[in-house]
Amino acid sequence: MADIENPQPFPEPTLTEERSPLPMAIGVVVVLLAVVAVIVVTRLGQVKPQVADPYIAKLEIGGLHMARAENFAGGSVTYILGHIANNGDKKITGARVQLIFKNSIGEISQKDVVPVAVRVPNAPYEDYGPIESFPLGAGQARDFRVTLEFVTPDWDGQVPQVKVVSVSY
Repeated sequence: MADIENPQPFPEPTLTEERSPLPMAIGVVVVLLAVVAVIVVTRLGQVKPQVADPYIAKLEIGGLHMARAENFAGGSVTYILGHIANNGDKKITGARVQLIFKNSIGEISQKDVVPVAVRVPNAPYEDYGPIESFPLGAGQARDFRVTLEFVTPDWDGQVPQVKVVSVSY
């Protein structure tokens, strides 16, 4: 029982293993790969500035005015109507315009890019359809319409700026 009164301390364990640098190296490689992946994804996600088609300059827009109508769901639809002329030598099969609405102090309050619909020729009633179905030939002009489901309440009530931003032929 004398041994119980004077217990011998357990010997301290000795660590003779050296830490391996492999886990640290793997961690550094994983972090570097993550950083490279983020850089690649953000660079690929950037939109490169689109070069405007020089043919756009041959399209002339004029006679702009607006109209509003109620739809069957109880909301309103805003139309921007005008005249488009193809002063070039190619048949136009598609066009998109940029609409810029301003507020009462002249700041841009809404900007949209929308497809152009042209007045359907020889219809028994006034209707508009896509240019793809009713191309605009070289030297031709036709009434057009663009439709907006929403116009910001901050808009100053004036006809927005309308500019052709893309064309197909």
